[in-house]
This record gives sequence, C-alpha cells and structure tokens, in this order.
Amino acid sequence: MTSDSNPPTRGQGQGGAHNAYVELLRDSRGLRREQREARDAWFSKLAEKQKDEILFELEILLKGLACFANPRNHPGSGRRQTIVSHDFREQLAHAKDGMLRVVQLARMMLGERDRAFVFQRYLETVLPEDNSRTRLVYATMAQESPEAALFLLRQAFTNLIETGTAMLRLPRVSYRVFYAHLSITMREITQSAFFNPLSALEFRPEFDRIGSSAVLELMQNVTGEHPHRLVALTFLSLYRMLRYLRLLDAIALDHTDRRVAGRAYLVLAVLRSDGRALSNYLRRRAGELLAEGFGRELGRVGASDIGARHDALVAEGQRLSAIKDALLTVSASLRVELRRIFEHELPPADAKLTEQDLRARIQGATALLRPAIELCVLFLGRALGATLEEGRVFEDVGVRRGTIARVRQNVWMFAQITRAFASKLRHADPTSDRWAVPESFGFVRDFLGYFRAMGYPLVVLGDYPRARSLVASLAALRDADLLDPTRLDVAAGECEAFYDFSIQLFERMSQRELAGVPFDRPAAARSLKLYLGD
Repeated sequence: MTSDSNPPTRGQGQGGAHNAYVELLRDSRGLRREQREARDAWFSKLAEKQKDEILFELEILLKGLACFANPRNHPGSGRRQTIVSHDFREQLAHAKDGMLRVVQLARMMLGERDRAFVFQRYLETVLPEDNSRTRLVYATMAQESPEAALFLLRQAFTNLIETGTAMLRLPRVSYRVFYAHLSITMREITQSAFFNPLSALEFRPEFDRIGSSAVLELMQNVTGEHPHRLVALTFLSLYRMLRYLRLLDAIALDHTDRRVAGRAYLVLAVLRSDGRALSNYLRRRAGELLAEGFGRELGRVGASDIGARHDALVAEGQRLSAIKDALLTVSASLRVELRRIFEHELPPADAKLTEQDLRARIQGATALLRPAIELCVLFLGRALGATLEEGRVFEDVGVRRGTIARVRQNVWMFAQITRAFASKLRHADPTSDRWAVPESFGFVRDFLGYFRAMGYPLVVLGDYPRARSLVASLAALRDADLLDPTRLDVAAGECEAFYDFSIQLFERMSQRELAGVPFDRPAAARSLKLYLGD
C-alpha cells in the first residue's frame, strides 16, 4: 500500500482554481482518464439493485486482504506476543472466507458472464497441449474493460482459495506462510487495471460523495491550497470510516452468510489502517504544510507593504493555527478511540467465539466508535466556524441522541481528569530538585495530551466562554522549560473554572437533550479507566 504521508492530488478552495474534494474523489485512485470513463460506463449499466453496496464491499474486502496481512491491524487486548511464536491458522481461515465473499460479489456483478468462467476453468484442466493452455491464460490477462478485470480477479481468487484450503490442513501456520499467501493476493490486486483500492486514503465517486450540503459548503469556503486540501481529506476520510461502520453493522446483521468473521475482520483491518494513516498524516504533515503555504504568501509581500498588511497577516496566521489545532485534535482523538476499541472492545482474530457472540461484539464496538467519529466531524465543522446540525450532516436516523449521549459521557470523564489535574497543580512544588526527581511534572505533559484528544473538542462544542484564557494558560505550561508558581496558579484557576463549567454542562444536557435518559456512571468510569490507561 502507498505511504500514508503522501496522499495524492492537490486542490484549492475559494482562493484557487482547484477543488480538492472533487480531485480527491476523481484522482486519488490513480486511474487514467479512459479507465475512469470505462469504469463509470460499466458501473452505470450494472443491473444489480444494490450495486453501490456490492461494489463497496468488494473493494473494501480487497483492501482488507492487504491490511489484514499486517498484524498491527488485527484486534486484540494489547497482547505483546511475537509473530514468530504465533499460529496464524485462524487468521488464514478468515482471509479465505473473505476471498470466498469476494468471489461471490464478483459473480453477482458478472451475471451471465460468470458462466464463461466455469467453462474456461474446465478447459484449463482438460486441454492436453501446454501451448493451448498458455494461450488461454494470456487471453484472460487482457484487462480491456472493467468486466474483464473483474473476471481475472474472480479467476485469481478461486485459485487462491484452493491453495488456502490446502494450507489450512497444516497443523500450524507460521506468519511467513500467512504473509506469503496474502502477499500473492496483494500482487493480484495491484495488477488489476480497474479494481485496485490499495492506496492509503483513496476515495471513489461511486460511494464517497458527501451528501451534506452544509459540509460541502464549509469545505469550499476554506481558502488556501493546503488548508482546503487538508480539510477536504479529513472530512472524506471521516465519512469513509462511518461507512465502514455501516458495512460492519450490515455484516453483523446478515444471517444469510455464516462467514461473518472473515468479512468483519477484513473490514476492521481497513478501518484500523485508514484511521492510523489519517491520524499520522495530520500529526506529521498538517503543521508543516500550513506553515509552508503561509511562508510562500508572506514571501510575496513586499517590504513596503508589510506595515499595511500587518493585521491581515496576523489574522491569517491565527486562522491557520486554529486549523492546525483542529486537525491535530482530530488526529489525537482518532488515535485514542481506535486504540481503545481495537484493544479492549473487539475480540482477537483467533478468539474462539460463537457466531452469535461475535456479531454482538461487532455491533457493540460500532455503537461505541460511531459517536466518536461523528463528534470529530461536528468538532471540525465548529472549529472552522460553522455550526453543523446533526440532521444535516449524517445519514443515519437517530444519530443525534447517540452523539449527544457520547458528548455527555466525555464531559463527565474530562471533568474528573480536570479536577485531578487542578488538585495536582495546587499541591505541586516547582522548587523541587528536577534532577533528583525525574518526570516529577510528567502529569502536566499527560494532561496536555488528554486535553488535545478530549478536552479541546468539548471546549469548542460547548462554546466555553473562557476558552482563550484556558488554552493560553495550558500553552504557558507547555512552552515553559521550568514551571514557575505563577503559571501553575493561573492554570489551576482556569482548570477549576472549566471543571465548574463542565459539571453545569453535564447537568444541563441531562435535563434537556437527554431528559429521561439515565447516565451510566459505572460504564463511564470504566471508559475513563481505559482512556487513562492509553
């Protein structure tokens, strides 16, 4: 898969000629123009009623086979087990089940053409001359149309299923064998002219168009090449992850297919991989790209114009800084939430669960993760100056109450963290020997991380009136080499004020939007414990 540090395409918002949203949908796959047109024409002629869902699952399972080859994308309880000592037999079985589903989906889209595959497979086994067999193979390798490319994938996966079935008869499957099998699978996918979704952070117009006019307008109003592209990339990625969750729910509810584990673990691997790719890209590149664009703009200002444009340049710098803070917050929130779900809520890929229990665990995990991703969408919109209403942003019915319930839980959780932090600040001794007591103020660094991932979204979404004072006091702690009593006292006072605001917000939400919905304090306490453990 391509690197997560260089998503393709460029784009500009109001201030430029390009539209990053459109270009990401059109170009991130890397198809040539004639290939895009051929694929669009083929897709429009498909007779299947649910062709959007069928094609989406097919491509996500293809990508999932590549992501599943990396054990970092497997769910588990944070086990530190070397891959050398692990038996990957169950994982290989899941991969084979995923391939079976790929073949099933391909047959649905091929329709009558699938009969030709059965006949050709028969010919491959009965032709006596090697030259005839070779000509038959070469004839199928020409991918002049999406249908021909799909036919070739169908053929390759049928052979891979046969070899996978044979390997499952082994008493033990090492990681080298598991990876070798999936690396051959990846090679087949990368050679597909029309169905190669293995790039990180790639999108398709068939199923990635954002239906919310409010979000589209917000993206278009972000000026500047890099800010516009970063915001468009983030929104598209968040909406894609929400679609992964809908697919997982559909798999968990599909009782006509017993291959729930194979399908689900492949989709989960894609979710983990894409979430990590977005989080890492924003953390490593957002600040650099925004600074680079601002530096170019500043370099174009003549010395004689600096005075006249001083205020405008300062305002632009503050705008870019706010965008960077928002993107870094999305990055931190995604990293924490995905780690919590994959390490504590989802069963390992080799768990011996019943089909019913696995379906329940998948639905439970999606129910926890969906509000977290939706909050990232709402937070990013609010941080960019727009008030996004849930009903105009998300497709799922009833999302508002679930999202608000998650906000209430986060408010309560971060209030406890803030109260403990303020107490530590009040009792901290900044004159202690820093050399004799290493990491004596490590709790400050820890709190700043918690604030980035959970606290700052609540400050923005809750319209906290003292937001600037709170952020400034915490920035003073972050930027100081030595913590003086004055800074500690100011930060403690701001945190105590924010704690009072949080408790009032918690009570207000419980009495208004969530009236009659009891607050599960033990569950929130367990979530807080897991969160602090990360």
